[in-house]
Amino acid sequence: MHPDSHSPECPVLEVDRRRFLQWSLATAAAGTLPLTGAQAVAAPSKTSAAETAVKALYDTLTEAQRKTICFDWDYQDPKRGLLRTFVSNNWQITKPTITSDFYTKEQQGIIHDVFKGLINPEWYDRFLKQLKDDSGGRKWGETQSIAIFGQPGSEHFELVITGRHQTLRADGNTQDHVAFGGPIFYGHAAQGFNEKPDHPGNVFWPQAVAANKVYQMLDGKQRKLALVAESPLEARVGFRGQKISEAPGIPITELSADQKAELQKVLALLLEPFRTEDRDEAMAALKKQGGLDACRLSFYADADIGDDQVWDNWRLEGPSFVWYFRGDPHVHVWVNVADDPKVPLNARG
Repeated sequence: MHPDSHSPECPVLEVDRRRFLQWSLATAAAGTLPLTGAQAVAAPSKTSAAETAVKALYDTLTEAQRKTICFDWDYQDPKRGLLRTFVSNNWQITKPTITSDFYTKEQQGIIHDVFKGLINPEWYDRFLKQLKDDSGGRKWGETQSIAIFGQPGSEHFELVITGRHQTLRADGNTQDHVAFGGPIFYGHAAQGFNEKPDHPGNVFWPQAVAANKVYQMLDGKQRKLALVAESPLEARVGFRGQKISEAPGIPITELSADQKAELQKVLALLLEPFRTEDRDEAMAALKKQGGLDACRLSFYADADIGDDQVWDNWRLEGPSFVWYFRGDPHVHVWVNVADDPKVPLNARG
């Protein structure tokens, strides 16, 4: 867990010190505190930092609160279908926002710790900037909401955080086959809806800069394969499975060793904003389906802000791995990763 020191952009959410210590000790005892190198965990667990906080939050909820934000594991929403697996670019999963008086100050602090447990600590301030820019200057939690599916600590449970340009999940690896607990979304409109060609201030744009560096390394024949005329619909990130060979773009097997090494750097940047456990699980899922060599890389010519041939829309895709970066008119990124292409998608742009 993280200390309750906060950026100036985030409201000070006071967490009960005794409960905080209990969470920390429980996590340490389970051997799930963040580790590095050969000791790094392969996937989140029920006793990971974020999931421990989810259980602590659930235990504080009143019956009235549970009726509003808690759902059965397989709850079907009339409009969105299986609600637990839904993802969109701008949505509220339940009505009460995190910092509203629906939650106590202690509960708000616990939810904040769930959020912090899901991301790379080095990205904390960047996520706060994104949330502030995308909510008209409001602070963390003022425009986001949560829902809990299943009972935390049981065989299946998941907490989902939603808002504009953000869907994050804490599932303790109780959702079979998927990384990140299911499809996630991140984005940023740093300076208005229509961003300038170099996307000034956009915290995620460096990912696209790195991808375009790979494109610049391609020779003429490779560029003809990689550059696709038309971008797919942004929410179209379902898995192709073995039909990946029919997808547009350049097969990664067509890249040279130095080009592949540069693409590995791109992949690392894509994963960097998230906690180590989710990064490890995503990499394990990708490896199971053949690794980067089973993927294709596409850049889209119809989305070129400023006509500078720095491609704003691009996509890295494998049999059950989709990372679709849509930078026109501002950044939307759709992520869907699993170790089995049979996992269905429930998304809406």
